[in-house]
Amino acid sequence: MDRIMVAKQAEGAANATVNRTIQVVQSVLRRAERERRWLDKAPVLRLLPEPKQRIRWLTRPEAQRLLLELLEHLADMARFSLATGLRESNVTELRWDQVDLSRRCAWIHADEAKAGKAISVPLNDGALEVLRRQQGKHKTNVFTFRGKPVQKAGGLAWKKALQRAGITNFRWHDLRHCWASWHIQSGIPLPILQELGGWASPAMVQRYAHLSSEALAQHANSVALSIGAEVVQVA
Repeated sequence: MDRIMVAKQAEGAANATVNRTIQVVQSVLRRAERERRWLDKAPVLRLLPEPKQRIRWLTRPEAQRLLLELLEHLADMARFSLATGLRESNVTELRWDQVDLSRRCAWIHADEAKAGKAISVPLNDGALEVLRRQQGKHKTNVFTFRGKPVQKAGGLAWKKALQRAGITNFRWHDLRHCWASWHIQSGIPLPILQELGGWASPAMVQRYAHLSSEALAQHANSVALSIGAEVVQVA
């Protein structure tokens, strides 16, 4: 295992990336022990230290304020990101052959996805509206500016729009955090969010779990009310 760590780090991989590989190996070893009985006891593999990941997201009014300050092409790309949760590169590089408007879906090929597995992207009404506005602008690429494919979304124009909107400490990638946070707050289970977002492991979506506390509180309260009703009936 140490050799894998060293090899990954030599490739320039961050500790978090190395840890995802270690966790996959750990999962295989546990299955060999618990399901296949090939091992008496699976060894516990140590993980490398990781910096705490920041979760920065906007409220819907803040997001709307930002969209109003963005240039038209960037605003559409931001709306699409908020509707799909796709990473910046997957949005800027999106091609028409990855989109099926009639079936309301798009897809990211495995070699284009960070986790190395294909992502199926359901398109809601907001995403479809954005895509329809792009039709006819370019033969192959979905998002363009002045007739050319957009190379980068989170550049200088993005930063100036943030300043005008009075929003600080916010990157383009944080639009993905917004999408995930809004989903969790609406009550979507973590496994579904993992599938929608194309994350490699449950650990990657667990960081959003605390945002579901309000939805969980409603369920907890319903149990309390039920218990109260039972007490009244017994009395």
